[in-house]
Amino acid sequence: MDSEVHVLGDGCAAMMLAARANELGSTTLSIVRPDAAPEPKDHMLGFWATPGLESAARNARFSWSTWSVISDDAKAELVCEDQPYHVMHKTSFLERCRASAVSHGVRFIDEKTHVAGHPQSVFDTRPPRPPENAMLQHFVGLEVEVDHPVFDVSTAVLMDFRVDQSQGMHFMYVLPFSTTTALVESTMFTPQTMPREFYLEAIEAYLFTHHNATIKSILREEQGVIPMGTLAPHDPAIPGLGANGGAIRPASGYTFAFIHQQIQSALVRRQNGHGLKFKRPHKRVDVWMDGVLLTVLRHWPHYAPRLFTRMAQSLSGEEFIRFMTGKASWRLRFKVMRAMPKVPFIRGVSK
Repeated sequence: MDSEVHVLGDGCAAMMLAARANELGSTTLSIVRPDAAPEPKDHMLGFWATPGLESAARNARFSWSTWSVISDDAKAELVCEDQPYHVMHKTSFLERCRASAVSHGVRFIDEKTHVAGHPQSVFDTRPPRPPENAMLQHFVGLEVEVDHPVFDVSTAVLMDFRVDQSQGMHFMYVLPFSTTTALVESTMFTPQTMPREFYLEAIEAYLFTHHNATIKSILREEQGVIPMGTLAPHDPAIPGLGANGGAIRPASGYTFAFIHQQIQSALVRRQNGHGLKFKRPHKRVDVWMDGVLLTVLRHWPHYAPRLFTRMAQSLSGEEFIRFMTGKASWRLRFKVMRAMPKVPFIRGVSK
């Protein structure tokens, strides 16, 4: 099955595939950097250490076996010792993938060389195109050192809703690296982004109000915008991979583990004698549930703190991971639905 494959884009999906080019048999793989591609910006990639992500886990910066979801009147704390939550720097991940790719003979070419070539297959990892007024997950995070020890280094805070909710669904994502240093990220799910000052002021207010702490120094800043819901491919004529191949979980933005699943399934099919093809890694029922949830968050965002806290309270750590990573059984899906506040869920279905 000799063939030449070109992959447009050199982000996480392209580089994850390139790092495993030795599993493509006699295929020659080339990674195409688009002429207008921006320089990669570093941010934390979060994932649970599910099967197949052992290498990523070994190279993670930090991990937590406990994580929490917090609202004004409730707190859910979940534990899974076998599959902790990990984070790693995106730029470090890309560098490791590139080194592996080079050792496997992967070529890195520009757009002009791609156009002049004659690949048997082309896959596109450039960003998908969100519809007008799409829901966005947007954030600014600061890795800070505060003036005295306040952070619980044993627990990652995935969502803390004790912040201003007047502009839409808003929470803090807090990853403690020591008792005085943490990544504190102001995150919103709304159709419009906010001025940078909004996120920075929210972070400062959160630290002062809930930890009686002030920022001593800012070690690093990250920011991003993730489109959510149903997204159009960058170029409908070219098969997609990664986010452009439907890997983004519609209602959470969780992507890294789904890119791995997408590539792993394609490599298994390839090794069984089939052509290289990347399928959307989400089940239809999960996409439907996510669509209902996004409808609720768009039209009735005030339900979000109770909705996410109740869901987390109803699940074990292992169940939470299975639901978030697309491995939920029907029993687990019904368990999540039963935990949801009924009125917003019904309104979301009927909208």
